[in-house]
This record gives sequence, structure tokens and C-alpha cells, in this order.
Amino acid sequence: MAAQQQQQQQPSPTAFVCPLASLLVPGTGQLLANQDRGAVYLAAEVYLLSRFLQLDHEATREAGRFQDLAFDVARQPYDPMRKDTVFEYYEQMERFVESGAYDTDPGGAFMPETDLQTYNGSMWLLARRTFWENPDVPPDPTSPQYWRAIQFYQSRAVGPNFQWSWRDHSLEHEVYKDYIKRSDTAFRRAQSSIGLLLANHVISAVDALISARMSAAAGRGASMRTTVTPGYSEIRFSLTF
Repeated sequence: MAAQQQQQQQPSPTAFVCPLASLLVPGTGQLLANQDRGAVYLAAEVYLLSRFLQLDHEATREAGRFQDLAFDVARQPYDPMRKDTVFEYYEQMERFVESGAYDTDPGGAFMPETDLQTYNGSMWLLARRTFWENPDVPPDPTSPQYWRAIQFYQSRAVGPNFQWSWRDHSLEHEVYKDYIKRSDTAFRRAQSSIGLLLANHVISAVDALISARMSAAAGRGASMRTTVTPGYSEIRFSLTF
């Protein structure tokens, strides 16, 4: 009798196999336990995975479009050799019509861009506001405050190899903004799809684990059904008699 009770207390191997199977591939644990709702988890996995791949492809395609347009129209006059860089650079190309010059003094002295309508001009203003007591009154050019502002500008301004200008190309600039927006939207939706994929794995595994534990504890078949709709959610347990 004691041996029989000890055997009943020991968890069945299926109590671990089904949850692990559902964690790897949602729905497989339920299907192994002859529970039809496993097909729902599996169908959700196929849909979410295909949706992620579609959105990722769309984001990559739109990114290629805005990069091509940026080089062909705004960047090529400054550097005929194409170079890629970080996404933040392309975001600044969306905000500013021109990068501005890196050094406006053709002689030996270094002079940052001062046009506030350009990206480099805005960086020089930020540097002056950060390190100068008065951004409109330059300190002694040999002072630490002056050179800290210069170093700040040089570390953030766009150099000669990455200058751009959308001047006289306003239509292309609007198309560029649209490509950026499409790519960013698709990328964000793809990230959301990853979150839903992970949630589907976890919920399916928890479902299989609870069903297996309840079946082992009650000595009869058990199942858990989850219902999630906008504004309503329900978890229902059932035992077979």
C-alpha cells in the first residue's frame, strides 16, 4: 500500500515532456496529450512567425530604399564612394535639410559651422551652450572652455565624407521621410511580433504543465482552457470523470 502511494506521488515523465515540448514548439505538448487546443497554439505560432518574417523583410526593404535615395540625391555630390553608417545618421538627414560644413575656415584655423538651420550648426550651438558661460560671447580661444566646446563639436558633427544636402530636392526629401517612417513602423511591429511569439511559447508551456500536474494529482484527465479577447480574459479548468 505504501509503495503504491509512493508510486502515485512520483510525477509521470509526461508531466515534464509535454511542458517542454510546448515550450519549444507551442501546442505540441497539448497534442501529445490528445488535447485539440494544441492546434490553436500551433496555428498562432505559424501566423506570428510568418508575420514577423514579413515585417522584417518590409523593414529591410524600406531601409534599403531610404539609404539608396540618401546617397543618390543628398550625399553623392560630397563623396562619390558610398559608405554606410548608423541609423541615427539617417534620422538626422530626415530632420535637417543640410548637414552643413564641418570646417568653414579654408585656412589653417578650425571654425565650426554656425548656420543653425544645419545639423552641424545645431551641434556647435549645443557645444557653446554646454561649455561657454554665454553661448553668444566666445571666451579666449586658448581657454579650456573654448577647446572643450571644439572637442564636443568635433566628436558629434558630420565630417566631410558624410555631408549631405536636400536643397533643391524637397520632393525627394519628402519621399525619403516616408521611407524612413515605413521602415521604422515595420521594424517596431516586427519587435512586437517577437514579444507575442515568446508569450505564445510561455502560455502553451504553462498550460501543458498545469494540465499534466492536475491529471497526475487527480488521477484522471485534466485540461485548462484560456480565452483572451479585448476587455475580457478567462481561464477555465476541467477534470474528466
